[in-house]
Amino acid sequence: MAKNASDSDTIIIKKYANRRLYNTGSSSYITLDHLAQMIRDKQDFKVVDAKSGEDITRGVLTQIIMEQEGGGQNMLPVSFLRDLIGMYGNSMSAMMPQYLEASMQAFQRNQEKFRETMEGAIGSGPFGEIARRNMEMFEAATSAFGGRPGTTARPGTSAPAASRDDEVAALKAQLAEMQDKIDKLSD
Repeated sequence: MAKNASDSDTIIIKKYANRRLYNTGSSSYITLDHLAQMIRDKQDFKVVDAKSGEDITRGVLTQIIMEQEGGGQNMLPVSFLRDLIGMYGNSMSAMMPQYLEASMQAFQRNQEKFRETMEGAIGSGPFGEIARRNMEMFEAATSAFGGRPGTTARPGTSAPAASRDDEVAALKAQLAEMQDKIDKLSD
């Protein structure tokens, strides 16, 4: 969730005694799965008890983690959970929230750097060339089957309709070649 969001950007979720969650931003009832998706979408929210107005966000977030863990997505090792439980009441427990938050932020920064590095490596290597060609073919097919009239595979450039027809013919030829290869492999 966005940490720097102002209070006006925070969506209020009301939790009723019947365990139903009401999103006041969309005026609809939602589930814990919806809340999990809101987190992935970086939407800031606060869960309050509908009757008392008490902030119960922490408990609901813990409940989402429990459901994710119970649903087969085991991300938290048992040893970590035991260590975490052991920290409650420990003299160092006051520092734990800040440490965990800083660790998660560092992990996310490293994950982003890794993703950028991989994109750079793939983009400049042989896989990048294959990806570029596949994208050109996809864009050509898209423009041929419902794209803007008079456009080629490269967005923002225009060409006569004959050029577009040539591209379609080339794509059909490539598809025919691929079908021949598949037929030969299946024999």
